[in-house]
Amino acid sequence: MEFEEKTLSSQSIYKGNLIDFAVETVQLPNGKTAKRELVKHPGAVAIMAITDDEKMIFVKQYRKAVDQVLLEIPAGKIDSTDKSPLETGKRELEEETGLSAEIFELETSFFTSPGFADELIYIYTARELTQVETPRAQDEDEFIELVYLTFDEAWDAYEKHLIYDAKTVYALIAWKLKKATE
Repeated sequence: MEFEEKTLSSQSIYKGNLIDFAVETVQLPNGKTAKRELVKHPGAVAIMAITDDEKMIFVKQYRKAVDQVLLEIPAGKIDSTDKSPLETGKRELEEETGLSAEIFELETSFFTSPGFADELIYIYTARELTQVETPRAQDEDEFIELVYLTFDEAWDAYEKHLIYDAKTVYALIAWKLKKATE
């Protein structure tokens, strides 16, 4: 059976600073048509920043979409000036934490919600962190606090639903798997 849906038409509904919305009419494999409401996103990068004393750095921030304060790994959207996801990751690490890293290792990439969005997120581990003398400024609408957690503290935060987003939950699982092989 063929699964591909062929786009018959696409209508832009809204173009925002972060995402765009479109409605597409598609032809289904059985020949019928359907509407697909889609979120277009340029992609993002998240960083598992691990300190020399084996703590992971999280950013504490309020997320309006869920009306909740969450702990998340540093992350940000890929913008048109970035030459690669790694460049985005280095920029975001510096903007959100004031740090740079000697070692960046790609962990994985995945679609965050492929049922309605095309956002692809890359996750890197960053090690050998150093303070940047004059770090890039945070976005003016960004209010964050850095939180350094041990492995056990991070899992406790997860159990309390302070860590509750997919990229950060993935980071915890990846951290656990790495610890199991050490």
